[in-house]
Amino acid sequence: MIESAKYIKIVEWSDEDECFIGYCPGIIGPCCHGDDEVEVYRQLCEIVDELLEHAQKKNRPLPHPTIGRNLEELLMTA
Repeated sequence: MIESAKYIKIVEWSDEDECFIGYCPGIIGPCCHGDDEVEVYRQLCEIVDELLEHAQKKNRPLPHPTIGRNLEELLMTA
């Protein structure tokens, strides 16, 4: 399993922006957007992979995995 699979990734429609927005609580806020939900998710996965890879190369501790956590609690702390 790749490291980024341990983190919840969210893509949701934004009425305000009139497009899909992608973010990963605990890793990065809104960071990609577009009209194609699948493409936004692909971009989000790539961004999260790169951020985690960069942190590992710099010997920085990774955020706690978000998989398995209470989603409501997770979103309230993001």
